[in-house]
Amino acid sequence: MPVRHLKSCWLNFLSNEQIEPVRQAIFTLLDEIGVRVEWLPALQIYRDHGCPVDFNTHLVRIPEHILLKALDRAPHSFQLHAADLQWTVNVTLDDVYTIAGSSALSVLDLEGVHRPAQLKDLGDFTRLLDALDQVHIMHAMVIPQDIAQDGFDRILFAEILKNTTRHYYSQGMGAGSVTDQVELASIIQGGVTRVREAPLFSMVICLNSPLVHSAERVQEMLECAAFGIPVWLEPTNMMGATAPVDIAGALVENCANSLAAVTLMQLISPGHPCVLSTASGSFNMRTGAYVAVSPEAVLLHCATAQVAHSFGLPFQGGSGLDSPLPDAQAGYERMLQAAPMSLAGVNFIHLAFGMIDQLLTASYEQALIDAEIFSAAFRLCSGIPITSESLSLDQFRQAGPGGQFLNQRYTRQNYRRLHWQPALTCRLSWEDFQRTHQGKDMRQRANEEARHILAEHHPQPFDDRTALELDQTARRLQRAIQKDT
Repeated sequence: MPVRHLKSCWLNFLSNEQIEPVRQAIFTLLDEIGVRVEWLPALQIYRDHGCPVDFNTHLVRIPEHILLKALDRAPHSFQLHAADLQWTVNVTLDDVYTIAGSSALSVLDLEGVHRPAQLKDLGDFTRLLDALDQVHIMHAMVIPQDIAQDGFDRILFAEILKNTTRHYYSQGMGAGSVTDQVELASIIQGGVTRVREAPLFSMVICLNSPLVHSAERVQEMLECAAFGIPVWLEPTNMMGATAPVDIAGALVENCANSLAAVTLMQLISPGHPCVLSTASGSFNMRTGAYVAVSPEAVLLHCATAQVAHSFGLPFQGGSGLDSPLPDAQAGYERMLQAAPMSLAGVNFIHLAFGMIDQLLTASYEQALIDAEIFSAAFRLCSGIPITSESLSLDQFRQAGPGGQFLNQRYTRQNYRRLHWQPALTCRLSWEDFQRTHQGKDMRQRANEEARHILAEHHPQPFDDRTALELDQTARRLQRAIQKDT
């Protein structure tokens, strides 16, 4: 199924009257307190465009008029290209899409064994997610622990692009990482010029909270600007630890941190595609751990979407699950995110499939359960069309008082189109459930479906010769990193 248009902005947690004070707090924070930018060339760019810069403390203050000028240049719609054109994503302020999970160090495999992630898992997870219509953008579900970790992102790039035709949401390890990934993409796309015109990958820039842009991340930003690679500018704060304990204060930090990076991108590359992003959450005061799913975190992400849109920027939010297992807790945590975020204008819901155990573990079974949940959430987004046909007066005339609609041709022709059709959900009586599913719960049914997909689904985005060149180049680039370190 090709990427579809799906309106997402049905649900608001902030009124228009509440958004304006948030915006003013962001302006004040950036103008009076600023951000710490730990890379001299970036400090010079800010200074040359009129921002007050303290080169001793690396602090940059961004006046409101400079921020607003940068936002005028930032596009609110653009494309994220894919090897298969039907999976090219049209970014708008209205649509909702998903991004696969990210960077788990362990897996809960189909035998029920919890173990370190392997390179084979990365390929298998990518193929599994490639088979699901609910997955719109691919990410690296795991960081394999059976490969060298220096330069691991080069190996990830090759392994993922061999196993999907979706756009790739990539990650880097400095400016050289971006350059190397452009080289890898050029093998697939037929040259660097083509990569510049329609890159098959984008780059997440992980910003520190509160309000710090490390040298490595800023270097990635400048390199992405040089090659035209879209960027996701993503702080990850924790309410009560690296952000204020108030949701509104964390909202201000999220937006100010990301907007400072948007400003830099527009100063060096006007019109560069940027997505205001966050993976922020709560903070467990008892254990000192990040909390991915809480009512407060969901409110934070939904509100950030509204503020991002007020600045004319698309927004990426979402997180994985805290539950250590694909169980009832994982199910309610996923729906606690999926439904409100889909409805509240979170244009890209990230970490959406298979991420359990506070993002440390990837589960094949949970990935399929998550797809089922998102399928239902997206049905909510489609809303209730009101047309002369949907109001059904002709059907009422045919049925009459006391009649029924089951035997009507319209019902037979439109039932599957109008009503959500689950894949894993069971709607059978006890007896039928035992006979049809032998008493297997949803996790067991997801296990069987995952095994079936992995046995049958083998996407081939390009020929074997290109795949071999991609692998060889990725290994060469990784060896170069290892030699330098």
